[in-house]
Amino acid sequence: MRALIDTCIIIDALQAREPFAEDAQQIFLAVANKRVMGFLTAKSAADIYYITHRHTHSDQETRRVLGTLFNLFELLDTAGMDCRRAISSELTDYEDAMMTETALRCGMDCIVTRNLRDYGKAPVQVYSPSAFLTQIEEDIGEE
Repeated sequence: MRALIDTCIIIDALQAREPFAEDAQQIFLAVANKRVMGFLTAKSAADIYYITHRHTHSDQETRRVLGTLFNLFELLDTAGMDCRRAISSELTDYEDAMMTETALRCGMDCIVTRNLRDYGKAPVQVYSPSAFLTQIEEDIGEE
C-alpha cells in the first residue's frame, strides 16, 4: 500500500504529542518494516522543518531529523497542475486539496491524517492513523 502521510502525523511522532504519538510511531514502524510504502510531500517537508526547528532551536538537529525522515519516507513533488486543480476542488481547505491532488497524480492508495473532517469529499481513500493501522493488519492477514 502506498500511503501519503500528513504533516500532523509526522509531528505527532517526532514530538511525542499525546494522545496521538503511539499511533504515529506505529505508522513509522510500519514504514520502516516495509509493511507499507510511506510518502511525504515536499511541502510537508518544509512544514516539518519549520515546526521541528521551532521545537529544537537547532538547524543542525532539524536537518538531522529531516535526513532520517528522507531515509524512511519517499518524497513527492507537488506540481503546478496539483495547485491549479486544488483551486476547483470540492475540499474547502486549499492545502488539503493540494495534498489530495498530489496523491491522485502520484498514484497513492490513501492519505493518512487526523484531519478527517476536511477530507470528507476527497476522491482518494483517507484514513485516521488508527484506521490505517487496522487496514495494514487486515492487508497482512489477506496475504
